[in-house]
This record gives sequence, C-alpha cells and structure tokens, in this order.
Amino acid sequence: MQEVAALLLCKLGGKSGSADDIKEVITAAGGEPNEDQIAALVADVDGKDINELLGAGMAKLKDVPMGGGGGGGGGGGGGGGGGDAVEEEKEVEEEVEEAPPAVDMFGGGGDDDGDY
Repeated sequence: MQEVAALLLCKLGGKSGSADDIKEVITAAGGEPNEDQIAALVADVDGKDINELLGAGMAKLKDVPMGGGGGGGGGGGGGGGGGDAVEEEKEVEEEVEEAPPAVDMFGGGGDDDGDY
C-alpha cells in the first residue's frame, strides 16, 4: 500500500514514478521499501495514465457496499424482582452553591467611566 501512495505522491510532484523515485519517497517517510512490490507496481502501471487508472478504480468502487447496516436491537428489560423487598428511603442533602457576584463583562464596576 505504501508503494501505491508513494507512486501517487511522485506523480503529484511531477516525477515519472520510477522505482527509484518510489524508493526515495518511502525512505524519506521513514518506511522500508519492498523491492518486489515496487517492481510489480512499476510493471503494472508502465505506459498507463495515472488519471485513467484512478477513474477505473473509482468505477469499480461504486459497486462495493459501504456504510452501516443499521443499529442493533435495544437491550432487554430488567427482570421483575421479589415483590416483598422494601426500599429504604434516604434523605438527600442538597448543597446550595452561592452564585459569585455579578461583574460587568468588560471589567467595569458599574460606573460609567469606561471607554465603551
């Protein structure tokens, strides 16, 4: 896959996309070039226009099903518990937060001395 990406980068950069060009791109990106895959790729695209190859590939991709098949079913309901159980009621203590004092958005304290 990195060989194809390197070939496309070479073509975008105006290079011929030779085996040496592809090796340089892969090496510059920190990858390790695979000689056999590069040779096979160069042989496959030799004499072909890259734009025509991309167009043919896109035509083939239109038949590939993509996307999700919908969501899964909902979860099951809870079981009916023992009817004799008694729940304890707990008192909930709510902490009331006091709001900080209101301040003018521009830092003024309400006096009309500001530039705004």
